[in-house]
Amino acid sequence: MTYPEYILTLSCLDQRGIVLRVSGFLAEHGCNIIDSAQFGDPESKLFFMRIHFALEEAGVSDATLRAGFDALCAQLGASGQLHDAARKPRVMIMVSKIGHCLNDLLFRYRSGLLPVEIPAIVSNHMEFYQLAASYNIPFHHLPLEAGAGESAKLAQEARIVELLDTHRIDLVVLARYMQILSPGLCGALKGRAINIHHSFLPSFKGARPYAQAHRRGVKLIGATAHFVTGDLDEGPIIEQDVERVDHSLNVEELTAIGRDVESVVLARAVKWFVEHRILLNGDKTVVFS
Repeated sequence: MTYPEYILTLSCLDQRGIVLRVSGFLAEHGCNIIDSAQFGDPESKLFFMRIHFALEEAGVSDATLRAGFDALCAQLGASGQLHDAARKPRVMIMVSKIGHCLNDLLFRYRSGLLPVEIPAIVSNHMEFYQLAASYNIPFHHLPLEAGAGESAKLAQEARIVELLDTHRIDLVVLARYMQILSPGLCGALKGRAINIHHSFLPSFKGARPYAQAHRRGVKLIGATAHFVTGDLDEGPIIEQDVERVDHSLNVEELTAIGRDVESVVLARAVKWFVEHRILLNGDKTVVFS
């Protein structure tokens, strides 16, 4: 018999008995724990938990389970969410003229390696409309002229917000989308927009990062996936990785290696998000493996 499965995430001030109370609640409601992880941060004094479980009691409805969980969170003073494990989160990908991350995410999506729905791809350029069409995903061209003023940018962002609402988007992925989002949009997307940066932040900001790295003779190049905030490239870090390089590589070879790292790091961050493994801890994240 197949039972409905859920993923529970919770964060609150650390206190005695949290695990006992949560596991007791699940047992009382006919639930069987499949996987559990928790972490108490001695610096922030916060406790974080993720539990994957199955509801095995036919007499307990989804509404009853959710109402009981809300009541438990209120008692604990916790921020908690209960996710249907079978539901695929809805992801909107935004891209400009560099497509390696987009291509990688679409391949993982089509191959079943990334459990998501992608109802929209948004770009300020037309380069990847054919790629989107090959995956049967609607492509939305929202152009911005070079040097566009604030009013034009806000008008474009208003159309982005319309798409977010229309398609009930859970996560926005900036797959090398080379436009800075306004503080208002960053605030609206807090905790549900992921960007990929072409270095260990905050190194080599700006244009032609691999050319900058080449001039400095770096021995490691890397990438950082982080949540988007109003502070450019300063959001909570989700994942990072590096690749060793040496003096024999030219700029083009460094760029190719770097783009491979970017693709892998972004894919990991997106997968962990849609599996509900990432919890915000102030300016940092807790990522349960």
